[in-house]
Amino acid sequence: MTPRPLCLYEDADLLVLVKPAGLLSVPGRGDDKQDCLSARAQAFWPDALVVHRLDMATSGLIVLARHKTAQAQLSQAFAERRVHKRYVAIAAGPALPAGWQQVDAPLRCDWERRPRQMVDAIAGKPSSTRYCTAPGQDGVPPGCTRLWLEPITGRSHQLRVHMAHLGRPLAGDGLYAPGAVQTLAPRLLLHAQSLGFAHPSHGQALFFHCPADF
Repeated sequence: MTPRPLCLYEDADLLVLVKPAGLLSVPGRGDDKQDCLSARAQAFWPDALVVHRLDMATSGLIVLARHKTAQAQLSQAFAERRVHKRYVAIAAGPALPAGWQQVDAPLRCDWERRPRQMVDAIAGKPSSTRYCTAPGQDGVPPGCTRLWLEPITGRSHQLRVHMAHLGRPLAGDGLYAPGAVQTLAPRLLLHAQSLGFAHPSHGQALFFHCPADF
């Protein structure tokens, strides 16, 4: 029986769902990679259409459209950076200075180690992330910090690569963190907790928040 996705919002134009860690956003290659959030959504909302994705290891909020017009409008809003996105993460490494900061590090695929991405100042695509220390550090492992991350661009694995590039790899990250940091958590501690955007039909501002369980 197909599990019903957790739905925070539903109307005739769109859905806002919560993707668990370890579940693909869309189908992958092979019969063993067909279970995904979009397929589960379509089992309950047959008109659901993909607008954007999260990494398999990342949990959190995803928007799906319910018709082609809404899909085009929402996709354009993401492409034009008119969608507010905030993630929460647990990163290893020294404490950060107070306030928001920004990392600008061009990214490209690491072809010899796909699906890994890498920083490449010459061949990489422009990639930018805002980050700061989040309020409330209770329950964070020693030597780690809870962060807020806001991607300005939307490259594959961007937040994970940028934090590792800064010497603050994310706890539980099996691709970019050293072994000691990977074993700090049974999953990647990265969660898309907030989304804000204009409704594609009437333009009303919508905002959704789903706290992380870490």
